Amino acid sequence: MTVNFRQAATLCVALTICGLLLVPTNFPGLGGDARLTLAVFALATCAWIGTPIDDTYIALGAGLALTATGVISSDTLFGTLGDETVWLLICAFVLAAAVARTGLAGRAAAFLVSGARSVRQLTHLTTAALVVTAFAVPATSGRAALALPVFLALAKVLADRKRLVVMLALLFPTVILLSAVATLIGAGAHLITVSVLWEATGDRIGFTQWLLLGLPLAVASSHLAAELVLLTTTRRADRRGPVRITADQIQEHSEQPVTGPLSSAEARCALLLGTVVALWCSEPLHQAPPAVVALIGAVVAASPALGTVRLKDALKTVPWALLLFMAATMAMGVALADSGAAKWLVSGLPVTVPPWLFLAVVILLSTAAHLILQSRSARSSVLVPLVVAAAVGAGVNPVAAALASTAAAGFCHTLPASAKPVTLFSELPGTPTYTPRDLLRLSAVLAPATAALVLLFALFVWPLLGVPVLNP
Repeated sequence: MTVNFRQAATLCVALTICGLLLVPTNFPGLGGDARLTLAVFALATCAWIGTPIDDTYIALGAGLALTATGVISSDTLFGTLGDETVWLLICAFVLAAAVARTGLAGRAAAFLVSGARSVRQLTHLTTAALVVTAFAVPATSGRAALALPVFLALAKVLADRKRLVVMLALLFPTVILLSAVATLIGAGAHLITVSVLWEATGDRIGFTQWLLLGLPLAVASSHLAAELVLLTTTRRADRRGPVRITADQIQEHSEQPVTGPLSSAEARCALLLGTVVALWCSEPLHQAPPAVVALIGAVVAASPALGTVRLKDALKTVPWALLLFMAATMAMGVALADSGAAKWLVSGLPVTVPPWLFLAVVILLSTAAHLILQSRSARSSVLVPLVVAAAVGAGVNPVAAALASTAAAGFCHTLPASAKPVTLFSELPGTPTYTPRDLLRLSAVLAPATAALVLLFALFVWPLLGVPVLNP
């Protein structure tokens, strides 16, 4: 009944908007292409919100409708698939498959976690290990799948301390989601943001610049969240007891070795991954695009002589549906900008508000958007074009506004269905895990805390790193 009511309500909203746009006398000054774009945009957004139809199918339908009506050209629609950010993500998944095949992630996690001597140390060392995985595995769902065996091994070692296991079950997806902002490949939403900024303003954010801006926020928000998870999930007595986890205990529950000398495959993969990350971070020195560096790394990772995974096996791990979704929503963003629809949508907003208030509203809306749009990429597809257009009108730097919106949208912890990592760790047969009540209790303190942190970075930290608040 609830689902049917929601579908009916969103359908009514979409049809009402389309009906109003079809009347020529409504909204004077709005061109034909802009009207068509807004109608398609409204239908797609309502379908994302209120129907069980696959997000990618909806995005492709919207892109096709915009092409068929002449709002965008077929070259624009199909050209988005050749965008370098799409190739960057494809190659990053090939590299991630090579890392997963060798078991390097489990070895690194065991090295860090085995050094913990208290519950708080265990919490923050686990957090540090999860932040590091943002450089090796693209997309939050991939990182959650890679981290799950590590969590299960820890859960078995700590089986006699149930509340600590529940705490770790909540910690893993929380940190995975918040630390994604560390790198450009951390989430598909980041690539959509970069594309929208490039099309709308001509500003291109590279891997190095995103790393410079995103990594400090990822570290700060992840460790802040770790502390909040610890305080809201455990009692003082749970935190007081000592912790002693050895690599041998983790090895008992792991199929791949976590100690001892590196195998030749592990050594090659570690060297390759370190080289690729180093080249990404030093882009200003050699000027090689991150996508080209990733492609070289993917070719080496899948090569018969030096690789650790076959190319056809690695390509099976690539989320092709996500790539098609990104390409289609990039085309929608082009339509919103080129048709003037985005500018018209925000033209009635007050432009005399202080910059800090504008950013605060953007962050607040982006933080709460996961309650309506569950897909992180869909949220950026809807919000970022509007945020960029509104920022230009308000005199706020569109790069700062878009980054703040995308970072704030990384919070999606309220419900088990709010994000795939949260869903994955909430359904673990035979292992204690969190309940919806635990999520709500955490969200009540984590949502305002992370939103305030993003605002703090946007106003005081990012300007020091080259992204001013006001539009230069």
